[in-house]
Amino acid sequence: MAHKIQWLKSLLFNFQMYVMLFVIGIAFLPLAAFNRKYAYMACRTYCRWVVWTASWMVGLKSEIRGEFPTDEVIIASKHQSFFDIIMIVSVVPKPKFIMKKSLKWAPVVGWYGKLIGCVPVDRGKRSEAIRGMLAAIKSGNAPRGQFIIYPQGTRVAPGAPRKYRVGAAVLYEETGQECVPAATNVGVFWPRQAVLRKPGVAVVEFLPRIKAGIPPQEFLPMLETVIETASDKLMAEAGFIVGKN
Repeated sequence: MAHKIQWLKSLLFNFQMYVMLFVIGIAFLPLAAFNRKYAYMACRTYCRWVVWTASWMVGLKSEIRGEFPTDEVIIASKHQSFFDIIMIVSVVPKPKFIMKKSLKWAPVVGWYGKLIGCVPVDRGKRSEAIRGMLAAIKSGNAPRGQFIIYPQGTRVAPGAPRKYRVGAAVLYEETGQECVPAATNVGVFWPRQAVLRKPGVAVVEFLPRIKAGIPPQEFLPMLETVIETASDKLMAEAGFIVGKN
């Protein structure tokens, strides 16, 4: 019975989450269309709404650990579910992403993706997106801020192995920016393709910066070790032991 009640609460939570995406997005749009700061404000408002409602509707608390960046850096994050995106965007001031090209035409999501400087790309053409982002940065057309990249390229279930892609290293080398790794355990509570949201404490942890200038062949394995080690610890803290679950 408890499982059924949690499932129903999760269903209601998910429904209101998508309704509020449209409500908040449309409410801010007249201002966001003319001033980017209101686009960022809309994104933070929505993400904080989701974080708040998750805490009391389904019992999923959240915690940000470490110092989140406010300057122009790369954030290389473990990606387990939609909720780690929500948590990061709820705190960083000027986020931008590589996003699927199909989302470019999606109501609200596509509008705001364009307004905050996200780069749309066809699935499987991440190198093209990175070249586009680098060109935009060098030309001064891309807004300054925190470029969030997922080195594994997609959402990865807790404990599932997936290779870190070279795109993060290319972006790191070409921009000459510092990189802030981020670990998470959110997939333990918010599965990739399921209605159920489990109670607990979802954590995103911003880890110590990796300075600029490290050779790519050294940077990528360093990044993987740092993120995976920290994420495994967070998942163990949540009761999920990699290799045993």
